[in-house]
Amino acid sequence: RGDFATIGVVGGGAWGTALAQVAAAGGADTPIWAREAEVVAAINDTSENAMFLPGITLSPSVRAVASLDALARADALLIVTPAQAMAGILAALAGQVPRPLILCAKGIAAGGRSVAEVAATALPGWPVAVLSGPTFAHEVARGLPAAVTLACADETLGRALCVRLARPAFRPYWSPDVTGACVGGAVKNVLAIACGVVAGRRLGDNARAAVITRGFAEMLRYGLALGAEAATLGGLSGLGDLVLTCTGTASRNFSLGVALGEGRRAADVLNETRTIAEGAATAPVLATAAAACGVDMPIVAAVAGLLDGSTTVEATIEDLLSRPLRAE
Repeated sequence: RGDFATIGVVGGGAWGTALAQVAAAGGADTPIWAREAEVVAAINDTSENAMFLPGITLSPSVRAVASLDALARADALLIVTPAQAMAGILAALAGQVPRPLILCAKGIAAGGRSVAEVAATALPGWPVAVLSGPTFAHEVARGLPAAVTLACADETLGRALCVRLARPAFRPYWSPDVTGACVGGAVKNVLAIACGVVAGRRLGDNARAAVITRGFAEMLRYGLALGAEAATLGGLSGLGDLVLTCTGTASRNFSLGVALGEGRRAADVLNETRTIAEGAATAPVLATAAAACGVDMPIVAAVAGLLDGSTTVEATIEDLLSRPLRAE
């Protein structure tokens, strides 16, 4: 398929597997690295990632590998690992030839660093793009329609990556705003937990709409403070992804919020599943980062409090509803 004939995938979870399916369309060789030996064996033996993406038959061109060294010949890499684990995994690639990194995590690492900042520190000189948008892995893997933002400061590279990943039902839109794409993907996961709490506590659709709208205002304030473009935050990687994860029951972050709203402890819920709700790790880091730069994010702070057990759902609702009235 022209440029970037072989795209490697780092991360064998649901989203990494779905993106491997996208990259492999048309018969392109697509190696995917997975940490779990059973995932590697299942993909190679049965063409299915039964652990993280059951029921999807993968392209014969998708082959799983157990070593990151096996990705050395790929022309570009999709990095589909949690934001908090990304630095360590990227460091293991340092001896390889620099190639474009397409970062697909939606979170904020320790110290408030975006995934793009993590990559720039771990692998200086490697070109970076960020892929984000409203996507449930199982729908993308099945070939259902989806559109995403592919943000890259280098327009020529960004557009070439869009062409390589585009499919009839998978439409990437190039943007130069890497910061905006990073912010939108991270913040929406925390807000999805808040909307899940609303659903779990049966507070109604009016309340959910209010959380989505006021949550978007928080996303916008934080993004603009970091230099993001309002148009990016109002696009696929911001508002689009926010709407999906705050309304779709397949969202892991939304499901975590539902459990919290029903009175369960965050630690118990998180220990029950292999899949990762990135909003749980992002919330405390984001709350701290927002406070440090003077950005008011009461919903994000409330989610962080619920996750660490410092507040209750009842107290959180009362606090949010009793905030001073002001102009929208």
